Amino acid sequence: MRIVITEFMSLDGVVQAPGGPEEDTDGGFAHGGWSHPFFDPEVVGGAFDDALTKAEALLYGRRTWQTMAAAWPERAGDPFADRMNAIPKYVVSQTLGDDELTWENTTRIPGDEAVAGIRKLHETDGGDLVVMGSPTLVHTLLREGLVDELRLMVMPVIVGGGKTIFPDDGALRTLELVSTVISGKGVHVCTYRPVAAG
Repeated sequence: MRIVITEFMSLDGVVQAPGGPEEDTDGGFAHGGWSHPFFDPEVVGGAFDDALTKAEALLYGRRTWQTMAAAWPERAGDPFADRMNAIPKYVVSQTLGDDELTWENTTRIPGDEAVAGIRKLHETDGGDLVVMGSPTLVHTLLREGLVDELRLMVMPVIVGGGKTIFPDDGALRTLELVSTVISGKGVHVCTYRPVAAG
């Protein structure tokens, strides 16, 4: 399975709490919901729709999964929501109990087995394993060389600090730009793939 990362990102590389003020206030983050002024259904929404259409399963960190699990089941009847609810989902968590996996078709990957469990999924035949949000998890996947594609929706806003997805381990990782689309609101939807070393 290809691991595809899909992220809203500010110009200064922040991915924290794009959806709402209460989504993730770690570190005193006060700009939750910063992506809303730049969202458009055609380009930005289309990028998510395309990712979901090609996805065979979704992969989340615990916090993002809990946010999604609280939102999507009540939106049943909308085609995008129905797909989100029906598709197989994996959540990496050391703390969630199996009785808390209330969002249908969710399987837990224990946090202490995350890299090995995801590596096994990565080596399985299949379509895309799409990660939305989940900055801590994405940071680990990038560090471990487990990302096949990065789809970044870079928005024309600087939020002044917050969580990013990029490893800070001093390693050089070269990517190639596969495609870019610019929305009328100035969002660059950029698709990158790692360049094989050699």
